[in-house]
Amino acid sequence: MKRMRWYDHISVNLFWLGLNIRNTGVGNILMPYLVNAFVSPDIKNTALGAMRTAGLIVAMVVQPAMGLLSDRNTSHFGRRRPFIFVGVLFDLVLLIAIGLSGSYWVLFIVLLFQQVSANVSHGPLQGLIPDLVPEDQRGRSSAVKAIFELLPLILVAFTIARLVGIGQIGWAIAATGVSLLVIMLLTMVLVKEEPLREIPTTSLREPMLRVLGVLAGIISGGVAGFVAGGLVGGLVGLILWPIAGPKIAWMVGIGLGGLVAMAVAVVIGVWGGAISSLGDDARRNSSFTWWIVNRLMFFAAVTSIQGFAPYFLMSAFGISSEAAIQMTANLMVVVGIFTILTALPSGWLADKLGRKSLVGIAGMIAMFGTLVLLVTTVLPNLPLIYIAGIIIGLSAGLFQTTNWALGTDLAPREEAGRYLGISNLAGAGAGMIGAGIGGLVADWVNRYQAGMGYLVIFSAYAVLFVLSTVSLLKVRGSAGGAGSRHSDIQIEEIL
Repeated sequence: MKRMRWYDHISVNLFWLGLNIRNTGVGNILMPYLVNAFVSPDIKNTALGAMRTAGLIVAMVVQPAMGLLSDRNTSHFGRRRPFIFVGVLFDLVLLIAIGLSGSYWVLFIVLLFQQVSANVSHGPLQGLIPDLVPEDQRGRSSAVKAIFELLPLILVAFTIARLVGIGQIGWAIAATGVSLLVIMLLTMVLVKEEPLREIPTTSLREPMLRVLGVLAGIISGGVAGFVAGGLVGGLVGLILWPIAGPKIAWMVGIGLGGLVAMAVAVVIGVWGGAISSLGDDARRNSSFTWWIVNRLMFFAAVTSIQGFAPYFLMSAFGISSEAAIQMTANLMVVVGIFTILTALPSGWLADKLGRKSLVGIAGMIAMFGTLVLLVTTVLPNLPLIYIAGIIIGLSAGLFQTTNWALGTDLAPREEAGRYLGISNLAGAGAGMIGAGIGGLVADWVNRYQAGMGYLVIFSAYAVLFVLSTVSLLKVRGSAGGAGSRHSDIQIEEIL
């Protein structure tokens, strides 16, 4: 494998920038804005959560399937780039369809198809670093990848979000499409792949069954979460009814029920998915499975806070959706800057202080930032919201780097691909659990008292951050890796 020059690391990872500009622009800006325009205000959180959940179910199947197919691709242009090219072409058509959608259900269907097209590119893209970068250079290449995943927070805030904020939806969609197209073309030209000479003889059946098993696991976790949350919420509501009255009783019951639903969905979903994919190895290397629980709890909270931010700002300050998008853009800049500032030195800190300790610290910092945010749900204060964003951004940057380093330590070296492949449980499950359940809870509570739904779900997310740190108590050792000497630090010191 040829040694990489400094600019080769940029070329190999460049499409992560385009992909995340599209994901951030569509998921965090266009979706909330259009859903708010198409549905009744009292169901907008539920509608947004349902759209995210359905899209992520599609992504959980399409992304690994396309990655597997690209492993077998013998095209003259290489294994991965043809999928990136085709995926972007379909993405461009579907971006236009988003602009033309005139109702919630048309938008819903278009975005399901766009999850297909986006993941036609995304799945194979994950193979470029293992294909082209020598093992001893993958650390620096992964650092470039992390930067390209975080930069869109700032870039989208200054471009796409600003355009939506002044009502220029067409130009916002055009900016998203042009960015994606230009970066895709640069990837086609700059990345040099060697064609695959022989098609692998291994069957696709077993890995695809594992993918479906992971999906079944996370869905079963969601169902179990709803059942457990409904029972707890109903019981709490009935107990509090004669003491606090029906209004307070049901708001508290719904809030606690939502929290229980999220926590149960994470634990059962991850364990179900891990057992489906890894079999008995999920139990033998239970520390790795609990690492995924930690990762999913953190991401479920942080991505949901980000996703519901425009609706919270509309409620807190009584402003229009355009003004809320503008405010969200400013917040994204602040969060993005501080996320990058902590992500860059986090790898070095993890080697010095230990991965597990820093992951736990990140969860507690995020909890503190969310508590600051909670104050603004009762006493709206824009500077305080920015302070909360800075704190959560710092924690997200710290977590994103150190958590992945911990996972690579826990995965057995000889089976790292098999183990780390199911980490997608955290990415896809985060939106399904945090937004899917959180959206329902917010709308239900808002019916009792306007705006109180955001206090309730942000409180639940603060607890999820704490539970993400508590879950590290089950992470007892590592299967190998440079940082294994740090991985048995006791998290009790943080708690």
